[in-house]
Amino acid sequence: MTCSQPSEPMIGGFATRRNIPIAYDQVDTGSATVQVANYLRVSPNTSSSPLAPNIEIGLYAEKTGKTTHTYGPRWSELTTSGGRTTAIKVGVNPTKPDKRDHTYMTVRQDSGNQWDVLYDFNKVGATTKQLKVVGGNTNRIDVGLEVMGPKYINVPSIANRMQFMTGNKVWQQVAMGNVAKSVTLPVCSASHKSPNCFTTKLTDNSKFTQWTVSKPRRQAAAAASPAAALAAPTQGRDAAAAGLPATFNGVDQQALQACLETDPDSCLATVPGLSECVVTVRVCNAAALPFGGASGDAAAGADVSAADIRARAAAAFDVPADALAVEPPASPAALKAHPNTADSSNADAAWTVTSRSSTPGLQRTDRRFDGFTARYSGHTGALLEACWGDLCDAS
Repeated sequence: MTCSQPSEPMIGGFATRRNIPIAYDQVDTGSATVQVANYLRVSPNTSSSPLAPNIEIGLYAEKTGKTTHTYGPRWSELTTSGGRTTAIKVGVNPTKPDKRDHTYMTVRQDSGNQWDVLYDFNKVGATTKQLKVVGGNTNRIDVGLEVMGPKYINVPSIANRMQFMTGNKVWQQVAMGNVAKSVTLPVCSASHKSPNCFTTKLTDNSKFTQWTVSKPRRQAAAAASPAAALAAPTQGRDAAAAGLPATFNGVDQQALQACLETDPDSCLATVPGLSECVVTVRVCNAAALPFGGASGDAAAGADVSAADIRARAAAAFDVPADALAVEPPASPAALKAHPNTADSSNADAAWTVTSRSSTPGLQRTDRRFDGFTARYSGHTGALLEACWGDLCDAS
């Protein structure tokens, strides 16, 4: 990961990356968590602790069985008293590894201390427990790749580009003097071979330009993963732009789709109306608005059992399997009516798991919290949303 302190108040974070195909060995890994997270994390106020409340939005892929997995974006709010996470199921092919560029953003609201979260330039959520932005080196913006179970995973090269918004609502790159790197696996070399190594490169001049990282896995089994079948790029954004209004909330939609196809990290500066829209209206991309229909999950087609959900939740939240309550989808009819549903708004087609036991939630720290609630797609087993600790009570 890279850790950046802009040295001035920061009220927005922005990153772009492609939905690259992530592959897994087709072997039984038992209850082990095998997961990849590539994220943008914004910490508005670190004056009291480097583990201060923060907002994270990124791409997450998890091995769920010998030949199945889930894939897609989600965002999280993490605090000292708990956390919550929500899958993002809107936009153009969010859950397909089709090599399409997507954008990840969080922007502080005009009043108060809370932040809106945007995916492909449309709002998908808002925080409830963030701290006040203050001056000086007290806020941080990170981009990183976290891999759990690296020996089973092949992560191709991911190019992360990142910017921050100043207090004057101007987007800037971070000065290289304010950027640090942290790599916890050795660099791949003749003496440090895959699968337990990273390849990394920080492209820079005087400012942060691009952080490129991969986690190779040379076994042939990984190349045969179902994700590989989806590796070819899909149709271009011209199709997505067909039938769109010329202007939507002040944004030139043809220019936006063309920019997303060729150079998404420049869109805020080059697309007419976009920079103003994301800090005011926050719904700027007509092609990525919510729509009804199949979610397109990579794991679609494989129904999950109570035992599957129990094992997955126990591993993810570090809680004994016998300390969980697992509630099935409301009715089989709900699954038949919505066979590919992974939308968190459809409670009828989701498994619900609860526990009062101590848990770290989905945070990778030593902190423990009282209890959690998580919901999983009844058809694919994908995590739809979860909360732990005090944030289960947040409105």
